[in-house]
Amino acid sequence: MIKKIFHIVLVFALTGRAFTSSAQMVTLDYYFNHETHKSKSGQEVRFHYMWEDTWNSGFSILGEVFKSQGAKLQSLESAPTTANLKGTNIYIIVDPDTRKETAHPNYIEEKDIKEIERWVKAGGVLVMLANDSANVELPHFNNLAAKFGMHFNDDLQNHVVDDRHFQDGAIVTTNNPIFKTAKKIFMKDVCSIDIKERAYAGLRNSNNAVIIAIAKYGKGTVVAAGDPWLYNEYTNGRLPAEYENNKAAEDIARWLIKQIPE
Repeated sequence: MIKKIFHIVLVFALTGRAFTSSAQMVTLDYYFNHETHKSKSGQEVRFHYMWEDTWNSGFSILGEVFKSQGAKLQSLESAPTTANLKGTNIYIIVDPDTRKETAHPNYIEEKDIKEIERWVKAGGVLVMLANDSANVELPHFNNLAAKFGMHFNDDLQNHVVDDRHFQDGAIVTTNNPIFKTAKKIFMKDVCSIDIKERAYAGLRNSNNAVIIAIAKYGKGTVVAAGDPWLYNEYTNGRLPAEYENNKAAEDIARWLIKQIPE
């Protein structure tokens, strides 16, 4: 008994958190983003922004980062409700589909917004990752963003023509409260974010455009970025060494987990 009490005190001293036996749950949306393509055998298969996808198009590396920090992963293939978000601490919506990407996209409707808003207000951490306007369904995504004082713009920031022009996607993150270890990151072809009321800038680019926005809402937190920039292609070491997207993934995962109410 004495050893158990000592272990609890030690964990609290090292982490600043009370001991808990359950890991934090990070849920990735598979409903609003549900892209498919034909496999070599001619079958329609899912791809793009999935935990299981280990190719450049996937989020397997980010998933491993979350797991390394004690979190668990799951996906949600149905519309979000407070019932099926129960047990989720962080909910990530990435690049909702357009008709160009999916024949019958699932748009973010008012009923979905009400459910997500209620979940955030109760303490959920919502992550909204958009894209440049040619590759994301912004109108419905913006209806959700508006609830938290944010608006994704129909513009193109940090445009990078090819790999010889990496510098056009460079953003300095030194002394940024989210990025504790990454000093310079790469974000390519992003949309900017207008902010008002409760929302504030989490990161600006060299044009002073907001590309990461944050809002506190009830007991919860909302984080929006103008690109799905932490997928495998930009965290697998392909970038020149000066761009620390790998460190940024660890930084932002750690920061998101800290936003979860105790």
